[in-house]
Amino acid sequence: MQSLKSISGRLLNFLHGRDKSAPSAIDKSSGRNLLVVDDEESICFSMREYFSQHGFKVDTAKEIEEAEGLITTTNYKVIIQDLRLGLAHHPDGIEIIKLVHQRNPETRIVVLTSYGSKEVEEEARRAGADAFLRKPKPLSQVAQVVQGLNESTRARSVRA
Repeated sequence: MQSLKSISGRLLNFLHGRDKSAPSAIDKSSGRNLLVVDDEESICFSMREYFSQHGFKVDTAKEIEEAEGLITTTNYKVIIQDLRLGLAHHPDGIEIIKLVHQRNPETRIVVLTSYGSKEVEEEARRAGADAFLRKPKPLSQVAQVVQGLNESTRARSVRA
């Protein structure tokens, strides 16, 4: 299944003139790194395809341990994450938010979850989430939030 997705992604890029096999100008320090943390394969796949076509280098993680490993090796500009991964009965995504802000407080975090109560949203924001969206949400709306966060980060760095 993964190789089929990889092939279809390369085919889309070929058809649109973006060959992923060519050397990329995006590296781990470029500021265009995005991480999607969600246990739903379809969400990871669609986010990876959409944001890759918009100039991001996209990594995905389906489990908290996988996300933690990626966060310790890559500085992400933005992380889009669900709060509940797998069969967890607690919002383990809060732990990811805390880890990210310990390692890189400049990383912007968008929570995209079906499990949003007012209390959970407040807890996520206290932990460092910049935006809180409820599923389902069109990719174009998620992209608008990501773009807004990127622009506000640029404005902060220009003023600093």
